[in-house]
Amino acid sequence: MWYLIRGYDRPGSLVARREARPDHLARLEQLRDAGRLLAAGPLPAIDSPDPGPAGFQGSLLILEFDSQSAAEGWAAQDPYVAAGVFERVEVLPFLAVLP
Repeated sequence: MWYLIRGYDRPGSLVARREARPDHLARLEQLRDAGRLLAAGPLPAIDSPDPGPAGFQGSLLILEFDSQSAAEGWAAQDPYVAAGVFERVEVLPFLAVLP
């Protein structure tokens, strides 16, 4: 099943986000290569594709796992969690309808 994972950035975490990004992306690329990634990306803090020093308010991921507990376990190991970028993470079941 698909799961929506929403990470909420801690205020002032832009530097930590930049440092942890390569490891964060490497984990996502593994799921992409396995056909288990529907969408992934950051949520800018302002209405701009390049928010500059305003940074990000979090990230949204839609990934496939066998269960919600598996998705929660994967999310808990995210490099952004370990680096203190995310102050909290939400995992919700997601039913893809379109496209």
